[in-house]
Amino acid sequence: MKPTPTFCKSDYQFLRELILKSKNATNAKEIGQLSHELDRAVIRKESELDSSTIRINSHVIIEDVKAKKQMKIQIVLPSFADVKEGKISILAPLSVAIIGFKKDDVVDWELPAGIKTLKIAAVDNSSESAS
Repeated sequence: MKPTPTFCKSDYQFLRELILKSKNATNAKEIGQLSHELDRAVIRKESELDSSTIRINSHVIIEDVKAKKQMKIQIVLPSFADVKEGKISILAPLSVAIIGFKKDDVVDWELPAGIKTLKIAAVDNSSESAS
């Protein structure tokens, strides 16, 4: 069974506003999926959020379980996205798949390349994380 995403209130409200502003965007499917994830999410105070929970600006190492390949990314706002630097928009399919989950969670998600089983290997939320 898929784990339940967890968000702090400020991230939750910010993502809701981002969804509203992006209503007519080309990535409508991802926006719908993000909205669904927010609908089923647990909302916590920032002080109660697990430090390994993936948030906006988190540095994450994810593993494609079947391919046994790891990838290091940072989840960022759409305006800061830069694939060459590993900065993935919060509205990209991969970010939507893992936002709100935490280290060691395993999620199945439909990505452009098909359904992938992703394991969250590491999460770094320190603002001065090495890129």
